[in-house]
Amino acid sequence: MLSRTAENLFWLARYVERAEYLARTIEATLRATALPDTYGGKTNEWESALLTAGVDDTFHEFHDEANEQTVVEFLSFSLNNPSSIRNCIENARLNSRSVRTALTSEMWDTINGAWLELQSTWRNGANTREDLAKFLRFVQETSLRFDGSAYRTMLRNDAYWFSRLGLHVERADNTARILDVKYHLLLPEEEHVGGPLDYYQWTSILRSVSALTAYHWVYRETLKPWLIADLLILNESLPRSLASCYGNLVRNLDQIGVAYGRQGPAQRHARGVRNRLEHSHMDDIFQRGLHEFIQEFIGDNNRLGDIISRQYLI
Repeated sequence: MLSRTAENLFWLARYVERAEYLARTIEATLRATALPDTYGGKTNEWESALLTAGVDDTFHEFHDEANEQTVVEFLSFSLNNPSSIRNCIENARLNSRSVRTALTSEMWDTINGAWLELQSTWRNGANTREDLAKFLRFVQETSLRFDGSAYRTMLRNDAYWFSRLGLHVERADNTARILDVKYHLLLPEEEHVGGPLDYYQWTSILRSVSALTAYHWVYRETLKPWLIADLLILNESLPRSLASCYGNLVRNLDQIGVAYGRQGPAQRHARGVRNRLEHSHMDDIFQRGLHEFIQEFIGDNNRLGDIISRQYLI
């Protein structure tokens, strides 16, 4: 496979995953801001949404205040935000066109149809809460259709494996960022862990990664920060957990290594991160510092993306 084709597949999957994550982040933030002031009025949830998306610095270059109108527009439709949902879908379609023959017809139809609907229906944004809800659902359904089409229709070859690499690198980064923001930016210093504000924020976080039902199935008790961290970091049965992402990254990199008859630094680095996750325990992570652990993970995950690019995509 040409390195350009592999790169387009890698970034196509990342853009689709990122668009869905942003839609879920906006949806969770809207739900949090709908709470009574008793629960939701002490923090700026819209500022936290920017932080989880990693675009707070870019946002403040164009806006003075983070509120519903400015943040929703910036994360959803702004051309000034390289990671906005609109730009993600347009970049995904651009990558899809470049590798049209490597995709199945179902995958192409999903991305091209989403792009066409974006041009015709959402070009001017969402003007009401109802419109916004429909838009966010449209983005999530696009991602689910694309992911399902890839899983059910692609040959298990290098095109599929590079696509999966992009998806899981992006997913791991998103999960880590939203967990880090919760612990260090959402909960005000005067609030006690386990208080009403804490409970509703944790519920919002779990909903944003589709893990609220999974939490109750696994732990069968009320929300507790250390158990939520355990679920999102170490529980490989949760598809969006860090452990699950790296289990999949190692498997797909190994498949690529076997197909090309050579292992490399990407395989070694991914195995190293996975091994650290497998041998980690929440007591040790909290004792060392959750923020420090997650920051180190984000750095390792970014390095893996760079290593994959140097090894295969350049």
